Amino acid sequence: MGKTLEPTLRQLIKRGGDFDPQGGLDVVAAAAKDAGLTWFEADCDKARSRSAVFRAIVKAVDYPQFFGADFDGLYDCLCDTLLDQKEGGFVLVLNHLHSADPAIVTDGEQFLQVLNDAVEFARENNRVFIYGIHHAGKHPEAAPGVVNAWSDEPA
Repeated sequence: MGKTLEPTLRQLIKRGGDFDPQGGLDVVAAAAKDAGLTWFEADCDKARSRSAVFRAIVKAVDYPQFFGADFDGLYDCLCDTLLDQKEGGFVLVLNHLHSADPAIVTDGEQFLQVLNDAVEFARENNRVFIYGIHHAGKHPEAAPGVVNAWSDEPA
């Protein structure tokens, strides 16, 4: 990692944390590659529930285990994926997360807490976890019969 990186980006690559993928995705991707971090992108465009977002993440990181659609399982998935990396860690970009949907808003704080807990786990284990959320607003299509909660259960 060269000295040409701006201090904020250098700190992100060194310590992990969150970034805005809409504000310099290519720069972060290049820096992550130079640092030996694995790059994963989860396509969340069709996700209308908590379990659908979790499935997008599991698919992106190629997590071999099934876990129930709960936050403990997501945390385990992220931590196991961190420890499975041959190099220092990974970057996870959540593409087109419809964060303004009621389903996403409901458990949004807990979701962010799990991501931040994974950042701390990475630091404690001499790894780096970086995540970025490409917020896509409210889902453009009303989907009759779709439950408006992160879980697949009625709110």
